[in-house]
Amino acid sequence: VFVYTLFIEVHNEAQVMKKLGKEKDISVFAAEDPEPIVFGSVPLAHRPVVMGFGPAGMLAAFYLAREGYRPIVLERGQDVDTRSHDVETFWKKGIFKPESNVQFGEGGAGTFSDGKLTTRITHPRLHEISKYFVEFGAPEEILYKHKPHVGTDKLRTMVKAMRERIIEWGGEVRFGSKVTDLFIENDRIVGVEVNGSERIDTTVVLSGVGHSARDTYEMLYKRNVEMTAKPFAIGVRIEHDQAVIDESQYGVEPSSLGLGAAEYSLVYHDKESGRTAYSFCMCPGGQV
Repeated sequence: VFVYTLFIEVHNEAQVMKKLGKEKDISVFAAEDPEPIVFGSVPLAHRPVVMGFGPAGMLAAFYLAREGYRPIVLERGQDVDTRSHDVETFWKKGIFKPESNVQFGEGGAGTFSDGKLTTRITHPRLHEISKYFVEFGAPEEILYKHKPHVGTDKLRTMVKAMRERIIEWGGEVRFGSKVTDLFIENDRIVGVEVNGSERIDTTVVLSGVGHSARDTYEMLYKRNVEMTAKPFAIGVRIEHDQAVIDESQYGVEPSSLGLGAAEYSLVYHDKESGRTAYSFCMCPGGQV
């Protein structure tokens, strides 16, 4: 069974709903507008700093630049092209660069995935962000597919295009730039230290360093920056014969129906412990 959700625009909506409004599967779509951006009342004395250029840092810098704040992005890793070369060298020759690898660099750890856009959250700005992704090179199908993904090749092109737009809007993106300390006066941040030597004055720092930057978290802890632990999931990789999944889901060989490789999802919730086990994502018919 395949279920589709269709969004249809009609000129005579009132008449259509009068005729079909009692159908349980038909309703008027109410678009949820993103929350309005609230601006401060006091001008910033210095440009805001964004730590890290993965998904969180990239979007933070993008919106800051869009609104004219000219952010300075400090990314300890390298740009996506240099980083791709370094990762390929590591995979082939075992030469590892601590600051330019699968974990650190432009685009974050997900740059070397297939770009699945699985969030498991609902937020009114998600569709807006997806439209920006399409503008910067992602396939248009991510706007309507239930399980969208960008694809590794297009993902790397997309992050470069977003960086170029941030720079076009007045932002600055600096690679090989690790925040090594904070300057704090009267319990307020007044600047950051870069690579153990350079100081950049700022009163606003947004952190999007990712979970692998343990040295950065140690520095933040020593500086008494409040941090709150968040829930996390531990995953395992399971491989199934694709033919078994196809037989279970379709009952026949999928090509005979003009279908692609089948997939499935599982969820189990234990009422006593409150813990849940679930399948996160699949790569049906492909290789990981």
